Amino acid sequence: MASRLTGFTSGTSLGGTVSRYRRKQNIYTQGERANTLFYIQEGGVRLITRTKHRAGAVTAILGANDFFGELCLAGYPRRMSTAVALTASSIRTIGKAKMLGMLRQRNGKTSNSLLAQLLSSAEGYRDHLVDLLTSSAEQRLARVLLQLAHLDKRAPPLLEIPMISHRILAEMVGTTRPRVNLFMNKFRRRGYINYDGGLEVHQSLRKVLQGR
Repeated sequence: MASRLTGFTSGTSLGGTVSRYRRKQNIYTQGERANTLFYIQEGGVRLITRTKHRAGAVTAILGANDFFGELCLAGYPRRMSTAVALTASSIRTIGKAKMLGMLRQRNGKTSNSLLAQLLSSAEGYRDHLVDLLTSSAEQRLARVLLQLAHLDKRAPPLLEIPMISHRILAEMVGTTRPRVNLFMNKFRRRGYINYDGGLEVHQSLRKVLQGR
């Protein structure tokens, strides 16, 4: 569900300002006015959408080189989700007018790249929602852990990821904390993950996605 901007790894060409966020710090809240979008330079972000009668659901897990908050470009006046830093993160804030100006540039190369990446973000959100509907909770948890190990797409996968509580993992997966506890113990018995100060995620965890 990533929107990666190839060729803009530093993000400086996008302009705007860079801010640092602590782990678990809100970047914006659902319902706030939306006149900016964001580009992750380092770290990770989860997007949570809440409705009146249901608990919040994580609709995206994003990492370095990903955009979020881009629905403002489509005319949405309010934030459709809450954005929370997964880890200590460096995030660039870009004004809506600035981004629209870049998309309208006549040279085509930059605007086409930006547009392709923004569209891939929407496709990623759709794929994530389909996954919530079609995959088992065990498979969704495995996918979340693998995504957390790949937050920085420019670097090799992390063996050890930042420790995240089972309550937050349950929210990300759309299940209960006891079920997350059950699956995590199962993954550890099979050697897919390990706890040794931090949480180690091994690529063998992909077997769960394959139904093995």
